[in-house]
Amino acid sequence: MAFVTRFAPSPTGPLHLGHAYSAMLAHDMARANGGTFLLRIEDIDKSRCRPEWDAQIYDDLQWLGLSWPLPALRQSHNVAAYARALSALADFCYPCRCNRADIRAALSAPQEGGLPVGPDGLIYPGTCRHRPLSEAQATDVIRLDMGKAMRSCVAGYRDNDQILQLDGAEMLRSVGDVVLSRRDIGTSYHLSVVVDDAAQGITDVVRGSDLQEATKIHVLLQWLLGLPTPVYHHHRLIRDDQGKRLAKRDDARALSKYRAEGATPADIRRMVGL
Repeated sequence: MAFVTRFAPSPTGPLHLGHAYSAMLAHDMARANGGTFLLRIEDIDKSRCRPEWDAQIYDDLQWLGLSWPLPALRQSHNVAAYARALSALADFCYPCRCNRADIRAALSAPQEGGLPVGPDGLIYPGTCRHRPLSEAQATDVIRLDMGKAMRSCVAGYRDNDQILQLDGAEMLRSVGDVVLSRRDIGTSYHLSVVVDDAAQGITDVVRGSDLQEATKIHVLLQWLLGLPTPVYHHHRLIRDDQGKRLAKRDDARALSKYRAEGATPADIRRMVGL
């Protein structure tokens, strides 16, 4: 079977050293295994995506010496596939009208350790779980009923050298009823990434360890949709001098800044430990 990796940035800010590490690692892994490295532009959030950041992604990656087949898949061109996947999950979904303030208020009862937070943000308390999907309004989000979904799931997956199994009780406690379709974009990160990985034939997902908890959601959706589960390789995060994880707003670590200061691709590899 072909070995296929991908790098899937969102054009919402400049690529930084953490992005460079992940992209180069995925690229190197594909080349070492005689496989293919793909680029995917995750541009479903139109309110935050900008053309200038889109162009900068291509420029920075090419400067690093990475190459990929053209054209790159763009999520904004694949919305029909997400709609089909959402329809296929209808038996496990319900509409939700709660906003963030509603969720926070519902969770405001004193709890040891504060409000529960999972890979999708505050863990939804299930306020709208009783609502049938037929009652969905244009302003609703669509959530996955985690309890119902896990009752039909026996999925396992490989993360680096570990074989892991989804646990229903843990998924309810630490993940909850995640959003599969948002009001403004008609899908979500979790749903679109699963559909796209299958469509692109991704065999190995290379990404940061900050997404390990989200991977459980993706494995569950793959099971429910009958899609293959890739091998996951969660790598260490590149951090600043204070040990903080890099973010797109951290322009001081932007690749474009290093380039402007005369850094070479070899310098970037050295900085991130490759």
